[in-house]
Amino acid sequence: MRERTTAGAGEAAIVYRLHAPWARGEPWSPTDGAARGPASESSRSAVLLISLLPVPPVYTSASQAASAPSPATAPAAPLFRVANLRKRYGDTTVVDDLSFDIAPGECLGVIGPNGAGKTTTIRMCLGLTAPDGGSIEALGLQMPRDALAIKAQLGVVSQFDTLDPDFSCAENLVVYGRYFGFAKNEVRQRVPQLLEFAALSHKADAKPGELSGGMRRRLSLARALVNDPKLLLLDEPTTGLDPQARHLMWERLQVLLQQGKSILLTTHFMDEAERLCSRLLVLDHGRKIAEGRPRDLIAEHLEPDVVEVYGNGALALANVDALRALAARVEVSGETVFFYTQDARRLLEALSGHPGLRTFHRPANLEDLFLKLTGRQIREDG
Repeated sequence: MRERTTAGAGEAAIVYRLHAPWARGEPWSPTDGAARGPASESSRSAVLLISLLPVPPVYTSASQAASAPSPATAPAAPLFRVANLRKRYGDTTVVDDLSFDIAPGECLGVIGPNGAGKTTTIRMCLGLTAPDGGSIEALGLQMPRDALAIKAQLGVVSQFDTLDPDFSCAENLVVYGRYFGFAKNEVRQRVPQLLEFAALSHKADAKPGELSGGMRRRLSLARALVNDPKLLLLDEPTTGLDPQARHLMWERLQVLLQQGKSILLTTHFMDEAERLCSRLLVLDHGRKIAEGRPRDLIAEHLEPDVVEVYGNGALALANVDALRALAARVEVSGETVFFYTQDARRLLEALSGHPGLRTFHRPANLEDLFLKLTGRQIREDG
């Protein structure tokens, strides 16, 4: 249901009644809206005044987005800001004095081992878990005070698919759009663009059970874009996908960034974090232990070259003083010895005297950073 009201110049203000259970912070099933049909007037309906801005075109490739006219830009305040966030469960502190912000058009990646506090942080950002301290400001509004207004401008892709198995791809998008108060015809007009963006136009009438894993993840992303959100929260969006599906998902996310959308991304894939993220937040034991651009973090914390040595007798080399002298740092993991060095040439020459061993020379990467900052040991809760 909608009621048009007076707004500022060049802007139409719309009063929406949001009936979606997730907008109230309740558990829900994707079939809720379909099962109940059009939402009824009830005491639980939340009236929300938001601005309906012109919906930008949905570009289907990075090249299209890059060639599109760029809107005039001005210095902008952070779109999303978290300050001194804290959360405890009993005697365990799971988020400890965490602060970060996200600028318009920026992708902020959050990485850390299992149990580092990533999921709890996301839940607090969504208003699903109440913080014990600190503040969350999104789109100029305060969470949880303005939770409905914030959620109306967010897109969420959870780690696990929540698509309705009984609806086709197109119907999943229409039903989800109805949760935001959009008229059915209004959502249906946008569905072809969203399916094209997700490379699923040929699967409009297929049900999620007939799709591959990559297709389902792209449909979840298209569904998160139904309300044209300014900010996307993506929780491990490519987990379980094969390389081709992951690369297609990355290309779609890059298109969204070029359109000016902001992304908060959690991931365990370090190549994904380096490819997509403008900045990275490294969490461990609920605390922020590093923050910065991926390549800057690598340069700050690591030696530039890594030589991996494995094979029969490799472990004994970790204790050879002549080899250790050629590396700034030596680590052992399983049957592999890692030599971290400023210049690998002399080390490789010395290792050539051990023909029974295999060596792999590569530049330092985010995975090395992750392991150095958080350790190589598997956590009990991992």
